[in-house]
Amino acid sequence: MSAEIEDRLKALMVRGQAGESAAWNELLTRLSKQLRGYFARRMEPGSADVEDLVQETLMAIHRRRMTYDANQPFGAWAYAVARYKLIDHWRRGRIRKHVPIDDVVDWLADTSTAEEGATRADLDRLLATLPKRQSQLIRDVKLSGLSLAEAGAKAGMTEGAAKVALHRAMKSLTEGRAL
Repeated sequence: MSAEIEDRLKALMVRGQAGESAAWNELLTRLSKQLRGYFARRMEPGSADVEDLVQETLMAIHRRRMTYDANQPFGAWAYAVARYKLIDHWRRGRIRKHVPIDDVVDWLADTSTAEEGATRADLDRLLATLPKRQSQLIRDVKLSGLSLAEAGAKAGMTEGAAKVALHRAMKSLTEGRAL
């Protein structure tokens, strides 16, 4: 999702949360196109389940719309809902697919898909709110796959200090304190 699309969808979401039904309808229409592509790339070619997943996700977004924090990126929030709907679908069908919890690494790959670009931009914005050392630790350990010892050595700290710093950085991000 380009920054322009992200900004447009976020504005529509905020207006929709405020009760503007035209904005809400436009958001769901535009988002359905994004979701179709997201699910189509993850399902078997020609799967009839794509449309069902789009509708389930739109309903979940509608039901949970008041939980969205306008200070956070919209694309990441919406795709998180979609990801959980996809995993639920696979569970119901007893389909065994590996979806790593840290699949953001795949989203950071240099690709042209819309949601991957939006996720990359969202992640960059979030990491920019952290001190440089903490941001680099997250990139090194969580995204590049370095061990704590390797990342700590790179940052000029012990493995234990790197572990504490990484834990604090992750906690700041999850609690929204970094923003």
